[in-house]
Amino acid sequence: MKISFFPPNFFDSIVTIEYILFSSKGGSEMLKKFINYAVPSVFAMFVSSLYVIIDGIFVGQGVGNLALAAVNLVVPVSIFFFGMATMFAVGGGTLISESFGKKDIAKGVHIFREAFIVLLILSFFMSFIFVVFSKKIVILLGANGNVLEEANTYLKYYVMFCIPNILGISLSSFIRNDGNPKLAMIATVSGAFLNIALDYVFIFIFKWGIKGAAIATGLGQILTVLIILLHFLFKKGYLSFGKTKLHKENILRFITLGFPSFFMEITFSIMVFCMNIAISKVGNESQLASFGIINYLTTIVYMLLLGLSFGVQPLFSFNHGAKNYENVFKFYKFTIVSSIVINFIYFAISYFYGYDIVKLFTKDGSILNETYIGLTLFNLSFFIVGINVIQSGYYQAINNPKNSNIISFLRSIIFFPITIFISSHFWGLTGVWLSPLFSETLCFITWNLLFNKNLGSVLTNYFIKSTPKNQ
Repeated sequence: MKISFFPPNFFDSIVTIEYILFSSKGGSEMLKKFINYAVPSVFAMFVSSLYVIIDGIFVGQGVGNLALAAVNLVVPVSIFFFGMATMFAVGGGTLISESFGKKDIAKGVHIFREAFIVLLILSFFMSFIFVVFSKKIVILLGANGNVLEEANTYLKYYVMFCIPNILGISLSSFIRNDGNPKLAMIATVSGAFLNIALDYVFIFIFKWGIKGAAIATGLGQILTVLIILLHFLFKKGYLSFGKTKLHKENILRFITLGFPSFFMEITFSIMVFCMNIAISKVGNESQLASFGIINYLTTIVYMLLLGLSFGVQPLFSFNHGAKNYENVFKFYKFTIVSSIVINFIYFAISYFYGYDIVKLFTKDGSILNETYIGLTLFNLSFFIVGINVIQSGYYQAINNPKNSNIISFLRSIIFFPITIFISSHFWGLTGVWLSPLFSETLCFITWNLLFNKNLGSVLTNYFIKSTPKNQ
């Protein structure tokens, strides 16, 4: 019976985790492999999100609340770049790992080379477009008044580093699929630390203002790419650069397969855009600055969840390619439980220490209070976000992008615009903070009741066989 298209459901993941960890044959070895892939990816994402937060602190303290609002307006663009990079990285990476699982190394190498060439061309094109039309783009994103010039300045300097930005993200994923997750972590962490150091220098010493933050980010991304290139220079895996022909069918394949990653990022971008518009209607510039701070802080948990999903993708894809379906399910269960733990720790820290953390960004009392309340309400959604993100990433990793796209479509296009319109109309700013919780919950319920309703019957036989009789 082919059961590879359906993951275990949420509750079975929790109930059977003890058995997998301590009783299952080879369970400890699988847990070790899971840790070796997931932890470096999660840690790298944690450091990346940490430097984003420190970047926000430097902008808030060194430039001002107006700059915070300006950076927040540009967030959809940075998410768009991240989505483009992950589309090729995860789509190509899935095909690479599947090829390696099937012992077809040459095919995996050719897929990597094609994906890299297309990414390079695309990043050049996007860099040119966004630099030339930066002012029109920030106006389209909702910038006006005093925020407009600040947002335009930040975007113009930020997109000058579009190429290393996209290549750094994608190459990290490729070398992870090539068996080198630790170097991917070191590259990301090193770039993050350089970014932090340059933030201080450019903002507080050189007094470059908001453009200093953008330039520091770009130089950090350049360092990330340089370190990743060591993997290829010293031939640490199978992948290598070289001449190759571009095949339309291959390009369409990894774009189709990787599109859910892009869609997932665009989902977040759409949410940020809708919330910016809603706050502009029911609030003011101070509350827009509050949302900017909330965006900085929630970047941590969102990046951790993405890091978890990206980290286990090679394990899903390789074992699916090798037809080791039981291993795929077990790695899925590890991932679900890990997301719950991550969200619980993050929520607890934000709840008990959030007010003091927000003080690092601003000294304005009204912004402090509004940000803490908004952060607490906003954070409730991430318990469901984690499950939706992991389910979406799972389907993508096993070469089933249709289901992944349905989940992202439900999250962003269907439920979120509706919930934020209704909740902001009736509850104002409180409704804005709660709208992600409403939309993510509706997505989870709709997917599992309507689209995934046969899940239990498909997996019943598997769980009966894999669970001890005395449990």
